[in-house]
Amino acid sequence: MSTDHDPYGGPPWTRPAWTRLSALLVALVQVVGSTAAAHQQPDRAALDAGGYALLLLGPALLLLRDRHPGPVVAAVTAVTTGYLLAGYPYGPVFFSLGVAVYGALARGRRRWAWISLGAGYLVHLASSHLLPHDWQRAPGPGPNWWQEAGAAAWMLLVLAGAEIMRTRGEQLAARRLARRQAEENRAAEERLRMARELHDILAHSISVIHLQAGVALELIDEHPEQVRAALTVIKATSKEALGEVRQVLGTLRGPDGQAPRTPAPGLARLPELVTQAGHAGLTVTVGTTGPARPLSAQVELAAFRIVQEALTNVIRHSAARTATVLMDWSSPDGLLLRVDDPGPAAGGDGGGSGNGLIGMRERAAAFAGELTAGPRGAGFRVRAWLPDPAGSGAASEKGWSG
Repeated sequence: MSTDHDPYGGPPWTRPAWTRLSALLVALVQVVGSTAAAHQQPDRAALDAGGYALLLLGPALLLLRDRHPGPVVAAVTAVTTGYLLAGYPYGPVFFSLGVAVYGALARGRRRWAWISLGAGYLVHLASSHLLPHDWQRAPGPGPNWWQEAGAAAWMLLVLAGAEIMRTRGEQLAARRLARRQAEENRAAEERLRMARELHDILAHSISVIHLQAGVALELIDEHPEQVRAALTVIKATSKEALGEVRQVLGTLRGPDGQAPRTPAPGLARLPELVTQAGHAGLTVTVGTTGPARPLSAQVELAAFRIVQEALTNVIRHSAARTATVLMDWSSPDGLLLRVDDPGPAAGGDGGGSGNGLIGMRERAAAFAGELTAGPRGAGFRVRAWLPDPAGSGAASEKGWSG
């Protein structure tokens, strides 16, 4: 993986300061440590201006490791190798090389790191064991392959440690990305849920208001005294719709995890829905099969919205002035809803957006349920199966063949 940013550091705006501070720390360790180590290595060349310049050049190159990690690890390797070829004392001169290797690996420049270290080690071997002693500033007593094996093991250890830190950093970055994506998905699901809620609230309310406004316009000249009833329905429906919209938007504006101030609509409000449909000129008959039982608030909300949208579609698109709602509790696995419109379909545009059936199917699918809708004779039927989490949880197909 190749990337130009540091996946392990802090925020981007703090990285340059950390780069400067770390380079200064490396320079301090190399100069002080090498000066102290020189007193224990009298056989090596004494540190002079050239030696101190090399000790400072490596850390100085680290200032560029964020932008150019590959060339920096190659340059620091060359500086470190030059320091050793000059016969200066062994010591923490390798500190800047380790930091450069880690910086290259962390930014995906693996070839730069491995090739640079390998080339530097080969040059060191050639200079120590192939060059004549009189060509060397601080010749050793002779070839010491155990010492060279130890140096090779040290380089492999540096590479392995840097690789482990790089892998660990990539894992942490992947986890952060997964958490961020999960949060974005949750936010998108919440926006979709709110959009569905607003659609169902407004579609039903505006349909009732639209119908009552049409009635009022027809009666305003010949029967002005009957207009009051239509306006009363419009006022009550719009007030209720505004209240539900405020409730939905309140969950958006409130802090995370805050419960809504009023309970979500459920099957207990079905009589209100029937009354509203009656104001719109639709007579709704509600029937039940089997003993009713409590459901979770989310399932009850889905059931209420499905019935609400189905009745809204009857008001918009059907010439019928009656509808039937059946709640079948006979299966212990969940609730079976059926809304029947005897038809026939009304002519003209009902003013819908076309998303009502899609929204009902999404509500049922959210609970591993199913919804079917289609013509039945001259009319239309909506059937929804909503599994009950308190029951077996299986999406039973009982009763779906009729």
